[in-house]
Amino acid sequence: MATIDETHGFIRQFITSVGVDPNACFNQESKAYYITRGSASIEVFISSHPQQDGSTRNFLRIFSQVVSVPAENREYFYRRMLELNDQSLGMKLTIQPGTDKVYATFERDINGIDATETATCIADLGSWADYFDDIIKKEFNIQTTDAGQAPKG
Repeated sequence: MATIDETHGFIRQFITSVGVDPNACFNQESKAYYITRGSASIEVFISSHPQQDGSTRNFLRIFSQVVSVPAENREYFYRRMLELNDQSLGMKLTIQPGTDKVYATFERDINGIDATETATCIADLGSWADYFDDIIKKEFNIQTTDAGQAPKG
């Protein structure tokens, strides 16, 4: 069983492997790492969730905001998001509660995770997010600006 500290080590190992200093992209306040893949900004962190039996499950969570829900053609937009979900193995498109922000999302219990799987999860989410933000923005003619907040990885 991987511990939270071991999983942070796996995350840091991946970040180092893509040429980014994990210390430079870690936010102490949010306890999250921030990197980019192409046009996608990626947030990686571990969250703890108490269970009814008194135990706690810890999850590797990876997010990347893809787009905001457009004001027009919302029904078609939501349908298209579901269709894209069907294509994205291991990743899902979600909307953060109380917002119109669409995220590429990956979550996995850290129980049994290792460095290779952690790297695969982060790399895959980054690839999907970069792909989806480009095609969704083009398909729905959504204009955005590059905030350039996270180190390239």
